[in-house]
Amino acid sequence: MTDAASGAGFTPRVFSGIQPSGNLHLGNYLGALKRFVEMQNNGIESIYCMVDLHAITVWQDPADLRNATRELAAGFIAAGLDPEKSILFNQSQVAEHTQLAWIFNCVARMGWMQRMTQWKDKAGKNQQNASLGLFAYPSLMAADILVYHATHVPVGEDQKQHLELTRDIAIKFNHDYGVDFFPITEPVIEGAATRVMSLRDGAKKMSKSDTSDASRINMTDDADTIARKIRKAKTDPLALPSEAKGLEERPEARNLVNIYAALSEQGVDAVLRDLGGKQFSEFKPMLADLAVAKLAPISEEMARLMQDVTEIDRILQNGAARARAIAAPILDRTYDIVGMVR
Repeated sequence: MTDAASGAGFTPRVFSGIQPSGNLHLGNYLGALKRFVEMQNNGIESIYCMVDLHAITVWQDPADLRNATRELAAGFIAAGLDPEKSILFNQSQVAEHTQLAWIFNCVARMGWMQRMTQWKDKAGKNQQNASLGLFAYPSLMAADILVYHATHVPVGEDQKQHLELTRDIAIKFNHDYGVDFFPITEPVIEGAATRVMSLRDGAKKMSKSDTSDASRINMTDDADTIARKIRKAKTDPLALPSEAKGLEERPEARNLVNIYAALSEQGVDAVLRDLGGKQFSEFKPMLADLAVAKLAPISEEMARLMQDVTEIDRILQNGAARARAIAAPILDRTYDIVGMVR
C-alpha cells in the first residue's frame, strides 16, 4: 500500500452520520454528537449528515422520517455543532452518495456483505423478505465516507465491521484500477462511553427500540425526567470500587460510572479515585445532577430550534451545497477512472 492509499496524501477530513429514526438518546450524544463537536473544535474539516437513505432500508413513516431528520439536525446544533464550521446536511440531498454507491456495489463482493453481523442480526431468519437496501447498506456507507475522501470516521464498536468493509472496498478499487485514489479511512473509536448501555439492563446497548422508555435518556427529556430515570437506573448493592478493575462483572455499575466519566470529561480511574467507596444512594444523585446540568440545556435548545423548521431546512440545504462542492469532483474523477464517458 502506498502512502497515498494509506491516507498520507489526503486532506484530513472527518465524516460521520446518524440515522434519523427518532428518539435521539444519551448513547447517541456521548458516542457521537459530543465527539463530533470536539473534533470540530480541534480544527479538523468535518462533515456530518443525517443518513436518511440508510433509515429507509426498513420501512419508515414519511411524516415521522421528515420530523426525525429535522429533530436530529436540531440535536446536532443544540449539542454545539456549528453549521458554519462543520458541514451538516441530510444524505438524500447529495445525489453523489448513491451514484458512488452503485460503483461500489460493483466492487464489493457478495461474500463480504453476507459476513456483516448487522445484516445477520437485522434480517435474522427472514433474509428472503429483507430489503436489498438493507443487504447493500455497507456499500452505501462506504460511499458516504469515500465520496468526501474522508480520512477519519468516528464510529461505535457496532459499526467497526462496516468501516473495515469500507477499507476493503477502497483497497480493491485502487488495486483493480491501478490508482491511489481512495484513502484507507481510519476509525476513531475512543472514550469512556462510546457504547452506552441500557439503564435497565447493563448487558444491552441503550436503544431507541427498547420498549421501556426508562431504559434510556432521550435528548428531548426534561430535567425532571432525566433525574428520575437516573435515580431509578438498575444498580447492584455493592459500593463503588476504587479502580476500574472492580467494575468487572458489574455491568450496571460500570455503565453508570462510564456515563459519569464521559459527562464530566474524566477517565474512569479518575472518577473512582474520587468516588470509590460511595454507595449508589450517594452516587446516583451526583450523576443525576451532572446529567441534568449537561443535558437539560441541550433538550431546551432542541425544542427551541424545532419551533422553526424553516431555519433548520435552510441550514441543511446550505450544508448540502457545500457537501456537493467536495463530492462532485471526486465522483467525476471516479467515473473517469472507471471509464464512463462524461
